[in-house]
Amino acid sequence: MLKEKSELFQYSLEQGKVRFEQGMKNFLKKQRTGIWHYLRTTPLRHLLSAPLVYALFVPIALIDFSVTLYQQICFRIYRIPRVHRSDYLILDRGQLAYLNAIEKINCIYCGYSNDVIEYVREVAARTEQYWCPIKHVRRSPDPHRHSQRFVDYGDVEGYRSQLEQLRQTIREIEKPIE
Repeated sequence: MLKEKSELFQYSLEQGKVRFEQGMKNFLKKQRTGIWHYLRTTPLRHLLSAPLVYALFVPIALIDFSVTLYQQICFRIYRIPRVHRSDYLILDRGQLAYLNAIEKINCIYCGYSNDVIEYVREVAARTEQYWCPIKHVRRSPDPHRHSQRFVDYGDVEGYRSQLEQLRQTIREIEKPIE
């Protein structure tokens, strides 16, 4: 699928960076909306709500820092492989030539925010498998990938007999499962 898309949109991945073919790069630059036009055509409610959206940057960055510090200390103690932050934080949208500066900032912010949430979710999932690998009585709409291994709710014997094996399983993770 990636190969098909890269051929269609004329780009390649070189050492983790996107490289558009020159003809496509020029075409994409011509598609960029000017900043003044962008601002004039943006609904007022979007402009007025932008400070609320961007106010979340500080708490998200604080969570990013806190979770990174947490896992650097605690995962070493529990011998749980650390989640590679760089596997989750993929800030590539700023390279899109068809986005103006405001759109690039918006895309980078949204990408960073969602990538941090995915990173935090994986750290929390590994922590949960280590400390409390018990399924919830009700399934959430989007459970994390580790929860399928958890012991059934109310299964005290399963919990007691499988806890150490589930801890060992999480210790053996080397890379996020695709």
